[in-house]
Amino acid sequence: MFDLNRIHAIAFDLDGTLVDSAPDIWNALNTALENSCLPGVDLATTRSWIGGGPDLLIRRALVHLKREDGDGSLHATLRAAFDRATLDAPLDHGMVFDGIEEMVEGLYAVCPLVVVTNKPTPLAQAVLAAAGLLPFMSSVHGADTAAQTKPSPALLDAAAAQLCVKPAQLLMVGDSAADLLAARNAGCPVALVGWGYGAHGVPDDVRPWHIASPSQLLMEMTSRYEEAE
Repeated sequence: MFDLNRIHAIAFDLDGTLVDSAPDIWNALNTALENSCLPGVDLATTRSWIGGGPDLLIRRALVHLKREDGDGSLHATLRAAFDRATLDAPLDHGMVFDGIEEMVEGLYAVCPLVVVTNKPTPLAQAVLAAAGLLPFMSSVHGADTAAQTKPSPALLDAAAAQLCVKPAQLLMVGDSAADLLAARNAGCPVALVGWGYGAHGVPDDVRPWHIASPSQLLMEMTSRYEEAE
């Protein structure tokens, strides 16, 4: 494991790391599809598509449904409906993963926390507010443009700059290869959680810290700060 003494702040992925939001994403997607008179998709399939943000989710749904969208108008309609449905019910169907609330509250006492997610910022803020986690976050960095989407380092770079820390001092905590690669590309240390939606495939050139539970991260990080005092 890398040296925890160099960690000055923590960046969390959102979907699959802090919250089990797959049922809410499923609800929003099917609401959008139904509004456009398209058939819905099942939860398991939707869960397998999570991680690249809503635009990739919608593209995958259209491919799955074998629907052509040459001018992008259908995609735009579905995206607008997806956003509305998410804002109307940000976490009505999903839940905060067990142990996350205690972990976040405990870590908040020892270092700054941010969220770095491929969910657009307004949607991420709504989910975090519904989860009761938003007050603990110094900032929320969502992928509001395609260029910001992980594995791009853009969001982690922005988070480090906002926190006035070096990327090497910002721990990225996530559940997918996109999180691992974004951390590598930004020069951040990275932790891979043992839950969530990612397939947990680790790229050959990334050596993550494997975290089995939220309590493990809380215990080891707080121990590090207690030893430093």
